[in-house]
Amino acid sequence: MFGSGKIALFIGVAILFCSGSSKASDRPFNLGKIATIEEVAGWDIDVRPDGLGAPIGMGNAIDGEEVYAERCAACHGDFGEAIDRWPALVGGEDTLNTHDPIKTTGSYWPYASTMYDYIYRAMPFGEAQSLSHDETYQIVAFLLYMNDIIDDDFDVSHENIGDIEMPNKNGFLIPDPRPDAQPKDGEPCMSNCKVSTNIIGRARDIDVTPESES
Repeated sequence: MFGSGKIALFIGVAILFCSGSSKASDRPFNLGKIATIEEVAGWDIDVRPDGLGAPIGMGNAIDGEEVYAERCAACHGDFGEAIDRWPALVGGEDTLNTHDPIKTTGSYWPYASTMYDYIYRAMPFGEAQSLSHDETYQIVAFLLYMNDIIDDDFDVSHENIGDIEMPNKNGFLIPDPRPDAQPKDGEPCMSNCKVSTNIIGRARDIDVTPESES
């Protein structure tokens, strides 16, 4: 999968090749065909956590409610409560440290941009990538509103989707307890790091391997 921000590079390469011969027989190894700009753009759809790669568009929860009802509610419920075994999209606050955590876009997902990426890439089930950019932003806005993260008239767009603060944004910050991974004077040691070694145990022969099949 192509990374966000790299589409310009791939398009540039495509243009460079397309300006020359487009026949496989005129290229090394005689393999394949030149990808068109449209084909490259069709694959480069991922959106980074900071919003880089988000396509131009916008939508709010007011418009998103109608789109959600038509394209999503059959599986996820009118209010994101889920139907049958389809996942819930709303609720689940304070359940992540319980025996039965409810992982929704409001309780679990750390980035709003990930919501856009997944919905546009894979939803609705069986009709992946049938949503327009604006429809996807509208659905994201509706889910954010239903999870009490934004107001219903807030326009989610390519300009701000990377800035929306999600409730569990810090839930994925896992500290590294290793001594050599701790910052020194505010900067982590990256080479020739010296740390004290404390041996807390040694391997021993406990003779558990049988000598024969019997």
